[in-house]
Amino acid sequence: MTAAAAPSGWYKGRVKAVPSGDSMVIMAAQKADLSPPPEKTITLSYIIAPRLARRGGIDEPFAWDSREYLRKLCIGKEVSFRADYTVSSIGREFCSVFLQDKNVTSMVVAEGWAKVREQGQQKGEASPFLAEFLRLEEQAKQQGLGRWSKLPGASEASIRKLPPSAVGDPSNLDAMGLLSANKGRPMQGIVEQVRDGSTVRVYLLPEFQFVQVFVAGIQSSSMGRRGVADSVLEPETSSDEPNGEVSAKIRVPLTSAQRVAASSASSTEIAPDPFGKEAKHFTETRVLNRDVRIVLEGVDKYSNLIGSVYYPDGDSAKDLALELVQNGLAKFVDWSANMMEEDAKRRLKSAELQAKKERLRIWTNYVPPATNSKAIHDQNFTGKVVEVVSGDCIIVADDAVPYGSPLAERRVNLSSIRCPRMGNPRRDEKPAPYAREVKEFLRTRLIGRQVNVSMEYSRKVGMADGVVATAGAADSRIMDFGSVFLVSPSNVEGDVVSSTLPTAGSQQAGVNIAELLVGRGFGTVVKHRDFEERSNYYDALLAAESRAIAGKKGIHSAKDSPVMHITDLVTASAKKAKDFLPFLQRSRRLPAIVEYVLSGHRFKLLISKETCSIAFSFSGVRCPGRDEPYSDEAIALMRRKILQRDVEIEVETVDRTGTFLGSLWESKTNMAVVLLEAGLAKLQTTFGADRMADAHLLAKAEQSAKQQKLKIWENYVEGQEIANASGTENSRQKEVLQVAVTEILDGGRFYIQPVGEQKVASIEQQLASLNLQETPLIGAFNPRKGDIVLAQFTADNSWNRAMIVNAQRGAVQSPKDEFEVFYIDYGNQEVVPYDRLRPLDPSVSSMPGLAQLCSLAYIKVPSLEEDFGQEAAEYLSEHTLNSSRELRVMIEERDTSGGKAKGQGTGTVLIVTLVDVEAGTSINAAMLKEGLARLERKKRRDSRERQSALDNLEEFQEAAKSKRLNMWQYGDIQSDDEESTMPVKNAGGRR
Repeated sequence: MTAAAAPSGWYKGRVKAVPSGDSMVIMAAQKADLSPPPEKTITLSYIIAPRLARRGGIDEPFAWDSREYLRKLCIGKEVSFRADYTVSSIGREFCSVFLQDKNVTSMVVAEGWAKVREQGQQKGEASPFLAEFLRLEEQAKQQGLGRWSKLPGASEASIRKLPPSAVGDPSNLDAMGLLSANKGRPMQGIVEQVRDGSTVRVYLLPEFQFVQVFVAGIQSSSMGRRGVADSVLEPETSSDEPNGEVSAKIRVPLTSAQRVAASSASSTEIAPDPFGKEAKHFTETRVLNRDVRIVLEGVDKYSNLIGSVYYPDGDSAKDLALELVQNGLAKFVDWSANMMEEDAKRRLKSAELQAKKERLRIWTNYVPPATNSKAIHDQNFTGKVVEVVSGDCIIVADDAVPYGSPLAERRVNLSSIRCPRMGNPRRDEKPAPYAREVKEFLRTRLIGRQVNVSMEYSRKVGMADGVVATAGAADSRIMDFGSVFLVSPSNVEGDVVSSTLPTAGSQQAGVNIAELLVGRGFGTVVKHRDFEERSNYYDALLAAESRAIAGKKGIHSAKDSPVMHITDLVTASAKKAKDFLPFLQRSRRLPAIVEYVLSGHRFKLLISKETCSIAFSFSGVRCPGRDEPYSDEAIALMRRKILQRDVEIEVETVDRTGTFLGSLWESKTNMAVVLLEAGLAKLQTTFGADRMADAHLLAKAEQSAKQQKLKIWENYVEGQEIANASGTENSRQKEVLQVAVTEILDGGRFYIQPVGEQKVASIEQQLASLNLQETPLIGAFNPRKGDIVLAQFTADNSWNRAMIVNAQRGAVQSPKDEFEVFYIDYGNQEVVPYDRLRPLDPSVSSMPGLAQLCSLAYIKVPSLEEDFGQEAAEYLSEHTLNSSRELRVMIEERDTSGGKAKGQGTGTVLIVTLVDVEAGTSINAAMLKEGLARLERKKRRDSRERQSALDNLEEFQEAAKSKRLNMWQYGDIQSDDEESTMPVKNAGGRR
């Protein structure tokens, strides 16, 4: 035992427990790390206290009073002690103990709670205090103190009447009856044993019911399970022995049956969990043999008592559960915390959160889950609501960004709430109850209205069901969450909102839409896990939810949600659509709601009056197709003008695909006129101008756009009309990009990266600002297939964004694990070890990869396994990689047959003409000229443009043939069959 010792053999320590009236457990000074210090069980020299009853036994007279006197006198106090003698047969030390300058034995004897051993001087050297003990004993007898009481019946009255113990035998306790009689009422008790940090065994006073209590709301580390030894450490104690588990020393031989059981049980011995001993010691030093207050919170299905334990600390009382959690010695657990009051539950959760942040003890190696959210800073903005996706998701057009920009519309998920799901018609999922009502509630209040948006956090969420995804989940995406405030709340009168003034980061007043929804019973508040960011107005949301539950509103009511049966004619057959035409034509104008903008001139409309959804298109007006210039601008304009707005339509006919044709007005404005005026559509008079509503306005709008040369009319020359049919393809402007080639797959396929774009510089700047730490701890970072991570490129040790393509790992994660990665910004692919990987912030990983797979247009290049395939790849590499030449690509078409990009050589392929600007020629033509490629076979269905390009390139191929260069060295190639795609090797480097 580490204790201060004087030359005379005296030691100092603190009394941890008092098992009986003549024994105590003394421990050394507490260590800073809360680990259990050395301790010693001692017996007071020369005295014998009455014996306490074992479980189910009977006390000797005055045994409890004797123990109580010594307990209250010494527990938790510092004492000095010295060993006087030892009884080797029982391995017990008998000591003199002083409390300050007073001999504890003298005080016990003087109060009459023990008798002096007359044979004490035979145990060793005669004590200098023995004569004093005998004198004090005689004095106590004469005065009738303690066990020497002369009152009639005093001896019998001092014997406790112990009910059957409930520890180990729950049938001895009516747990539910005890709970119902004492729920929420403090019960006095004395802790007799501590099983582990969060489980105590208590005498409930005054009945002395011995029960086991699990501390509510927490769970400390396990103390493991001890194997059965070769004796049972629960002997019959004699008057020479103090009672209690901590000091039992007698070894009782086992029976043969017990030995068999012991040999079997020893193999299942489990060591304590980390910090299990520290937690138990922490609890022992605060409540063992102390007066405590027990507040029963509940009973589990096994009739175990769940309660809060409060112990005295000076003039106040402390909560044991809170103390354990604050010191990192216990975890918060929901199952028992749900029995507690909300305030107590919240305190425990906050304490655990703080302990995790400080990484105290059991949280030393704690790493927040990869699904954990990340705060978004400085992303507050204002704009108009363009679309209500669902009850908890809207799309806002940022006022600071032009409407044609890809960043103009921002998807905002409402923080900390969840509304009924809209379902998915493609998967035959029907809307959840109240889903339509919630969406309509938001549509009527938000569409086209000005809002303030305060972005708060982003989180990886499973795409399938909206739940928080685990680290590395392939079917997940990053979603941004924020609070949305309606600037002018004229449409929300009558809605109860506790606070309309944003606090954190907001500058203007407004109604919190999330609080409005929850208060109407149209959503629930998300119960966030630890370390998850949440709404800055979380308390207001909880209060709104409580009001909705109390008022039985919306989803909290017992009423069934209204049922609306909508006939979807968009996915129905053309014949069924035609059957509905008379119903839609019988009224001159029909009210409708624009549900989706499918293209600039085609929409999905909901007609509530006829309970159907239809595909609707402007008659005689066409916008550019999806892959044509200005298509996106036409869609963006219509989204801002009419998406989810109340409109009027006039149906004229239905085409052979089931799309209804006619005119559409929003606020008495013909929207086809708006498109034509903006130069984003053309009139098609073949439809018949006499059948078109407002035909003169449409013609006037188109003529105005032509004169101003707007958008699709920018190259318009008066008098040179381009045919709407055959001439359309020739009039298209091909997209031209300045690029750098970053990776060569073979002679015809390569990766490019755009040059000079803002997103390139942005990604490079973010990567440069990252603070790369040491290799993550095993288990803290678990990269999986499909994850976007940071990987260190072997050639130059630079850190780049990469996708995990494949993992080569053992049964147990180790630093030797290897991962095949695809560098999404460059197109390379390689295998790297675990220590060359790092986790990547979602804000950086969510940005699309910069590398784009390309293939040379109009020509066929041998694969690497074919003759001259290597030469072709080397030629392409020499003229593009690590070159200072200015390169541009002209996109001829896009091949999407490769599917979603998951690694090198897959995904959408741009079919391009690669131009060396300095040389003034294309790489496509140069490879034909060198005999390293040949023209694709002409097809009868080739467009005029394609045939013209093939004709222009043919002269280069003929020149190579005449010189018998490379692949033409043996003359003409006979087979023009398309080759099957061969496995590709990495033929090039990066940068």
